[in-house]
Amino acid sequence: MPDVQALLEPRGIELTATHKSLSRTPAHALVLGVEKAGGTGRVVLPAGEQRRLSAVVEAAEVLRVGGAADEVTVLPAPSGLPFAVTVLTGLGALPEDGAARAEALRRAAGAAVRRLAGTDSAVLALPVASEQDAAAVAEGAAFGAFAFAHQRAATAGSVKAPLASAVVHAPDVARAALSRCLDRAAALGRGVRAARTLVDLSPNVVYPETVADYARQAAKGTKVSVSVLAEKDLAKGGYGGLLGVGQGSVHGPRLVKLEYSPARAAKHYAYVGKGITFDSGGLSLKPPASMMTMKSDMAGAAAVLAAVLTAAELGLPVKVTGWLCLAENLPSSTATRPGDVITIRGGRTVEVLNTDAEGRLVLADGLVAACEEAPDAVVDIATLTGAQMVALGTRTSGVMGDESLRTAVAEAARGAGEDAWPMPLPEHLRASLDSKVADLKNVGDKHGGMLVAGLFLREFVAGADGARVPWAHIDIAGPSFNESSPYGYTPAEGTGAGVRTLVRLLENAAADRG
Repeated sequence: MPDVQALLEPRGIELTATHKSLSRTPAHALVLGVEKAGGTGRVVLPAGEQRRLSAVVEAAEVLRVGGAADEVTVLPAPSGLPFAVTVLTGLGALPEDGAARAEALRRAAGAAVRRLAGTDSAVLALPVASEQDAAAVAEGAAFGAFAFAHQRAATAGSVKAPLASAVVHAPDVARAALSRCLDRAAALGRGVRAARTLVDLSPNVVYPETVADYARQAAKGTKVSVSVLAEKDLAKGGYGGLLGVGQGSVHGPRLVKLEYSPARAAKHYAYVGKGITFDSGGLSLKPPASMMTMKSDMAGAAAVLAAVLTAAELGLPVKVTGWLCLAENLPSSTATRPGDVITIRGGRTVEVLNTDAEGRLVLADGLVAACEEAPDAVVDIATLTGAQMVALGTRTSGVMGDESLRTAVAEAARGAGEDAWPMPLPEHLRASLDSKVADLKNVGDKHGGMLVAGLFLREFVAGADGARVPWAHIDIAGPSFNESSPYGYTPAEGTGAGVRTLVRLLENAAADRG
């Protein structure tokens, strides 16, 4: 087993803020924003700094810096200021307020911080006019300061360390508000980076047992309790989905429960994450090219783990239980066969016609277990279907479920800066899941596959008394793993998708406690 403790990130980037003038805030780099205005860019300067930074404006005009999102230009710093370089980062057409403005600032800060990997310090003098602006800049820095080098040896030195410290220049924001922003951004950053690391690690290192061990180690010293069910416990509890999917691997399945239960909690939310640590498709074998990124099939569980730990670190007044449904889906003489009938926790039977539609089977067990505790709401998150990418692309998650909770999740995602879109659950597709030999089958109509998967999961959302529990499902198949070049604060490979949405949903629930 790998040294799990070595995977636990140190404190990460140091985030501070200042009201001082730029001349009194020394750092390696000064970061300024460039707003896109028509076909040109306009350097946005802090108040009172126009004279000292006039050379930067002139250089930007000569170089025709356009200000598009993700456009980063590095210049020598003007004389008389305590910086080695000036970094111009594109803001796009910066909105005046709202979530779109926050995301533009977040992305611009993240792009600059990524460019500054290998250096020690930067002052982020972006256009911060409010607490929301300051929070966005701090978050962008926290998300952009990420590097993965855990499994390199000879080339480890080629990976530049993330920017060590960032100072948010925010002279118009009260110090108390800045402190809140920085603490929250640091906590979110740690959660997002932890989720990315778990996704990036190879599947010979990350398998159900090691994820469970990681959860135990990460929760030490926090207010989160962790319990783990292994094979014997799963069999005793009737968790046929997890056992059926995991029985083809030498690495047995696990169900990890995390619980954060503060005193006088406003509400109780349950989060259920798909944790297929590697998905070969089982006996319904994927083509080789489709397997190469399947270490990412546990991104939902990674997001849930990070979200619960972040909620505890922030001290949110909401009880949250996280359920990590962990299995490795491999073909072998003991693997589930197409045509097998398995029994999900609670007694419902499923005819498994496609062993590559396995995520919904482990989630079914997790959803039943979560609903048995009668939470106020249950949300599952999963890299569930390729159909999500066909419908919404690689950066927008699909959200399904009960309308009010589906709307709340989509609004939380928007507020957190994550793309998500509400999708329907058409009743006419439900009949395609009917089985001739079991209560239902695990695949249905291939058209609208994302929606059919949501309808399957809906079958397992009920409390111990049979009453419906408010439920939503987030499909992050595309957004969880970036197979293209880095952009903004988003690296290649694991993105940490969903962590911010899940945390924001809890924050919104806490705000509505009255």
